[in-house]
This record gives sequence, C-alpha cells and structure tokens, in this order.
Amino acid sequence: MNRTFKNIWALMRKEFRSVFGDKVLSVLIVLVFTGMVIQAANGISTDVKNATVGVIDLDHSTLSHRIVDSLLEPQFKKPIYIQREQADELMDKGQLIFVLEFPPNFEKDIVAGRAPEAQLLVDATTMTQAGIGQVYISQIFQREILAFTGQTQMLNQIMPSQYALNVLYNPNGESPWFQGVAQVNNMISMLALVLVGAAVIRERERGTIEHLLVMPVTASEIVLAKILANGLVVCVAATLSMQFVVGGVIGLPIMGNIGLYFFGTAVFMFSVASLAVMLATLAPTMPQYSLLMMPIYIVALLFSGSSSPRHNMPQAAQWVSEYWPTTQFATFAQNVIFRGAGLEIVYPQLLAMAIVGGVFLGFALFRFRKMLEKQG
Repeated sequence: MNRTFKNIWALMRKEFRSVFGDKVLSVLIVLVFTGMVIQAANGISTDVKNATVGVIDLDHSTLSHRIVDSLLEPQFKKPIYIQREQADELMDKGQLIFVLEFPPNFEKDIVAGRAPEAQLLVDATTMTQAGIGQVYISQIFQREILAFTGQTQMLNQIMPSQYALNVLYNPNGESPWFQGVAQVNNMISMLALVLVGAAVIRERERGTIEHLLVMPVTASEIVLAKILANGLVVCVAATLSMQFVVGGVIGLPIMGNIGLYFFGTAVFMFSVASLAVMLATLAPTMPQYSLLMMPIYIVALLFSGSSSPRHNMPQAAQWVSEYWPTTQFATFAQNVIFRGAGLEIVYPQLLAMAIVGGVFLGFALFRFRKMLEKQG
C-alpha cells in the first residue's frame, strides 16, 4: 500500500512539473478563472440596461409626461422627444430601440373613460432588450395610468387578497452573480477535459509512454496520478476564483461553506477527469481528441441547467441528462453558493457524481490497460 502511494505521488509530481512548467498553460489557467469569469459575468447580461427610448408626444399632457418620467435609469436612458418622421430613420440606424407615441387628447380620453391607444414601436433585432424592455414599458404604462385615475387604491380595496412577493437569494436580480458562478463551473468542466485528456495523449505523442511501461507502476497508478494532479490544480484555482473573483470582484455574497464547495468540486473533477481519460484512450491524437471532446462538452453544458433552467427543456431531455456530472454539479453549486445548503442537503448530488465517476473510471482503466498492451 505504501509503495502504491509513493508511486502515485511520484507520478503526480511529474504531472505538476508538466503543468507548471508550461508557462502558457499556467497563464491560461489564471486567465480562465479571473478575466474570463469577470468578462462573462459583466459582459453578458439578460437585464434591460441603457435602452434608448424615443417619444412622439402629440398630447403634451401631465399623464404623458408622467409616463415618460417613469422610464428611469439604469434600465432606460433618458428618453428623447422626436418627430414622427424621424422615428424610422433613427430606428434603422440603431439609435433607438423603442419609440413610444401618444395620440392627441390621450389624457382627456383616459379621464372620460374612453380607451385611447398609444403605440410602442420596438426594434426586435436587439432581442433581449426588446423582449424584456417592452414588458417593462407596458407595466410602467399601466401602473401610471392606474395611479393617475385613482384606480390603484380602488383595486387594492376590492381585491379579496393581497400577495406578498419575497425574492430570495438574489433579491435585486443581479445577473452577474448568476453568470459568474455558471462561468466558473463551465471552466472547471472544460479544463478537466482538456488537461487530463492532453496529459494522456501527450505521453503517447512524445513517446514517454514507453518509459512508464518499464517503470514499476501499474495502469491504475498512472491514471489516478493524472486525475489527482490535474484535478487538484483545477480545484484550487476554481475555489480561489469563486472566493476572490466571484465573491470579491463581482460582489456575490457567498452564503455557503467554501470548503464544501471545494469538496464538491473535487468529486466533480474526479468524474469528469475519468471521462477525459476514457475519451483520450479512444482518440490517438490531440486533434481527434478535441473533435471528440468538444461536442460532449457543449451538449453536457447545454443540458446541465447552468445556462438555462432545466424545467424549460423537454421532459425527455431532462430524463436523459438527470444524472450527468455537469447537471448534478450545477445543482450542487447553486445550492451551496446561493442558498447556503449544507452537506445534509447536497449529498445526493455528491453521491451521484461519485457513482458516475466510478463508472467512468472503470471504463477508463479498462481502455488504458488495452492501450498500454498495444504500446508494449
């Protein structure tokens, strides 16, 4: 047993030298968990922000000005008043996303109980801003009209019940919080597949696999050393990124235990790294491994629920991907980081990742031994 541990440790040291000796790779690991996380969190937003609004006000009433004044920053830039003949040109140039037009006598018709129509033109080429922004404007429009006509208080009185809305875990709907955590999780998957798979293929391409064959080490020790060494590097980098980049720079208040997150990341790394070894034994060269690895990574990412809710997916897709490591880890990370869940809550995800990782490791060892036999 001591000899096995010594062999694994010696092989791990070789892997550490290989990773940290490659300065480009070391810089890439740092960049992936710092700059790319910040860029993904702050650069990709599903929120309405600084949307441009043009106003064609043919009424010039108190109500129309009140509605326009309710389009506030940072969701909307300060609305600008334009003429009707300017609307098409400004939208064609992309200078306006929304154009809101009030007809003449709009306020008088509202007060008289009639139903005047105001027109909202939307540039739908800015898909996210247009889709969510028009909902915002419609809600503001209706709210201000109800308040102006005094119907808000009347509706509150006649309603049989009142709802109380409590937003948990992300009360202000900050998309950088969610995007930052998702980006760290996604980079863990990518680096696990790249580093471990490349470590196996590099031995074959450089001819050092023959050196391993004459050493007093077993296939299991070689595989475990590659998984543990590369996994430890990624786990430490990911945990530091979650603590200091997501929690510090991006400003996410981490509710859970960062040590538990590290442990879950290690279990996830074990499962994905085992998959990487298995794939590396199927592909003889790095280009072929890349072509094999990328579709698996992309499909697993899309089905994991880290980018979009899983309940929006077809039932068959949910069933097929329920116990994938990426799916379980996305649930685990959200529970720990956002909800402060403890081990008694997240142990099903940890157990599922460990079991799937064990299955992958079994296939990886079988394939790796076959590969060594062919090399020998």
